[in-house]
Amino acid sequence: MASAPKGRILIVDDEPQIRRALRTALVAKNYEVNDASCGEAAFEKLREEKYDVVLLDINLPDIKGTEVCRAI
Repeated sequence: MASAPKGRILIVDDEPQIRRALRTALVAKNYEVNDASCGEAAFEKLREEKYDVVLLDINLPDIKGTEVCRAI
């Protein structure tokens, strides 16, 4: 029987390979993981669901990561 996830994490990064690597490592440690490739997608996910942690790239293509952080 699988144990409950340790927490929910949102990964926000425009590099698919970084999102994939982080997801793989975090899921292996029993975290529930979602991801977004830009600031707007992150805002959409944050409106839909609650997360314990947001791993945020500072250099996003649409909105600076610092602006996303301030808005969160």
